[in-house]
Amino acid sequence: MVQLRLFAAAREAAGTSVCELPGERVGDVLRAASDRFGPSFEGVLEHSRVWVNGEPVGADHRLCVTDELAVLPPVSGG
Repeated sequence: MVQLRLFAAAREAAGTSVCELPGERVGDVLRAASDRFGPSFEGVLEHSRVWVNGEPVGADHRLCVTDELAVLPPVSGG
């Protein structure tokens, strides 16, 4: 399982800041998160950046069990 860390609006939509989910690739974990947390989370995810171990990645990025996957929604404000 991969550790998924959620920030800002993603954390609010999911109701948690961290969880563990299965998946071999980033897209697998994000689909599992959308299934678990529902449409509100999925809406935030559409506009978020995804990083693994501090580096931006795409949905096809292969994961290891020690990886940390972070969902970073856009920041607003001034």
